[in-house]
Amino acid sequence: MANLATTKMSSRGQVVIPEGIRKRLKLRAGSRFVVLGKDDVIILKAIAPPAMQEFDELITEIRSQARKAGLKRSDISRAVVKVRRGR
Repeated sequence: MANLATTKMSSRGQVVIPEGIRKRLKLRAGSRFVVLGKDDVIILKAIAPPAMQEFDELITEIRSQARKAGLKRSDISRAVVKVRRGR
């Protein structure tokens, strides 16, 4: 499947991603993208939420760093209350 294809924009600003590229990248209706544009270059970067395993690993790392920093749950609760009150 080709890495290069042409397409055109509709009067409503919609652009079709060619079928071969959609299949290769496993894009589906509702896929989300970050759009970057500069000069005559447009880049679409597919984005997706992290997998649960990635999220679990991140939470584990955050908890480890918080313990190393000496943070307690009560410190976090106080910080949340303070921010919500605008102080």
